[in-house]
Amino acid sequence: MSDWFTDDEELEIRKLKPIDAKFEAKQLWSKHLTGGVDFYYSRLRPAVAYEKVFAASRQGVVAAFEQQSGTRVWQRDFATYQNEGWFSSIGNLWSDGISAKISGGVTVIYETVFFGTENGEVYALDANTGETKWQVNIKGEVIAAPAVDENIVIVNTGAGLMFALDAATGEEVWRYESDVPALSLRGISAPLAANGGAIVGTATGKLVVNIINSGQTVWEQTVSAPSGATELERIVDVDSQPIIVGPNVYVVSFDGTLASVELRTGRVIWKREYNSYRRIVVDGNSLFVTDTNSNIYSIDRRNGVELWSQNSLKQRNLTAPEVSGAYIVVGDKYGFLHWIDKQDGTIVSRLDIGGDDEDEGIYAAPVANGNLLYTQTREGELVAIEIPII
Repeated sequence: MSDWFTDDEELEIRKLKPIDAKFEAKQLWSKHLTGGVDFYYSRLRPAVAYEKVFAASRQGVVAAFEQQSGTRVWQRDFATYQNEGWFSSIGNLWSDGISAKISGGVTVIYETVFFGTENGEVYALDANTGETKWQVNIKGEVIAAPAVDENIVIVNTGAGLMFALDAATGEEVWRYESDVPALSLRGISAPLAANGGAIVGTATGKLVVNIINSGQTVWEQTVSAPSGATELERIVDVDSQPIIVGPNVYVVSFDGTLASVELRTGRVIWKREYNSYRRIVVDGNSLFVTDTNSNIYSIDRRNGVELWSQNSLKQRNLTAPEVSGAYIVVGDKYGFLHWIDKQDGTIVSRLDIGGDDEDEGIYAAPVANGNLLYTQTREGELVAIEIPII
């Protein structure tokens, strides 16, 4: 990519330090999803289930591919087209249609693909054929992936409403409403459905647990309280998906609180100062966090003690980490994937799939499955990567 119009600061960010590579990853296959996400906010990332890879574009394409070969199993297009008259029909051949605004990400379970749109539409498709099982409209933008458990689909929206829908029919079972401050981040917390509960972070800095079958609130716990004189200073959104390990829930807020909370009671066990809107991941006793400046940390989940930090990728707008065998892997806005040793934070491999181009940047965490990795670029490339079995 040309550096003619790039300032010195951007050139410094783009400059990658040499690494001592332990292995070489290779691209296995690539498929294009019409529309990608462009530079809209999006959390779309692939999902792997039933020996297939499922992916969507913001424009409206939802498709399933064979994991190893990339052969397309089925594809649907949810964009809207003008079909009135011969001239309009011919014009559709040259148009991508009106965007369906798929943004929340796909969740695959019960042989069904669940996803939502910024228009407040929630879909359930047959995972084997792509046929629509049901479609419902709810109030609010769906910009986080649904969570599913006990035949209930949990959908969180930007309007502060969380809906529980029957997984078989799409009928509303219950709803929960939280406050939305005057100013908050574009993102929302992806809900977690597990252990009989629906767990979600809120724009007011709280962690909330509802009984998944009834919607009854079990507890609410303030993870981060607003402070400061301006609305901007008082942003405390919990936008990452909570995770459960054993008896505890872990969550991080935008303004700088990483917390361990007892699932049964809501009691805060420990808090540490890390700020992020990316999801955190856990492996063994380690939590891995990408902060808002693209520093990566490993933290002991038992006590919050920092084990290591990796700060050589600052300002590259890193994705959340994904555990891949002995490593974690992150993507960046220039289309690079970076593999990092889980034990000491050393970068051990790197792969450029975007040509050092922000248009082909990686905006959401890749998905690991065995020695394969799947990721999406902003332009709509779904890419399968293979790493050697070490």
